[in-house]
Amino acid sequence: MSRRSERARRIGRVAVLGVASLLTVMCVALLFGAIRDDNAIGSHPGTATATVESVSFDRAIVQYQTPDGVLHSPATGVLYPSGLAAGQLVLIEYDTTNPDLARVAGRSATHALVPLGVTVLVVWLIAGPVLWWLRRLAKRDQAVAARATAGGGPAES
Repeated sequence: MSRRSERARRIGRVAVLGVASLLTVMCVALLFGAIRDDNAIGSHPGTATATVESVSFDRAIVQYQTPDGVLHSPATGVLYPSGLAAGQLVLIEYDTTNPDLARVAGRSATHALVPLGVTVLVVWLIAGPVLWWLRRLAKRDQAVAARATAGGGPAES
């Protein structure tokens, strides 16, 4: 086995493990962020009826008025937007100290558990077999090199 292929496989294992770990950490951080946002809304709760302006795969832009008469439309959209449609009226809860932090009423960070959990599961369902395969290749090459050394002949593929 050449040093170059051994090094490439080691780099491959580290890269796969690093990417899978990074994606897992990002999902956990997103969950903690959702919990923090929920706590902020729960600490200073306000409610309003919002009009859903637009919906994309990852966010819903809403517009609502607070009791002081100010119209708000959070730039990042409303938290937990699944199932919303443009033009729909929806009850939202928001943080009265930061009205741009809003969520659909009755929803919480538990709504983020399934998509984040599925993401982590898929990442490791892909990374696991790739890591196993790279490890298997390394062991096979070590066995071939050991046989070549013991037999005194050239390594076979």
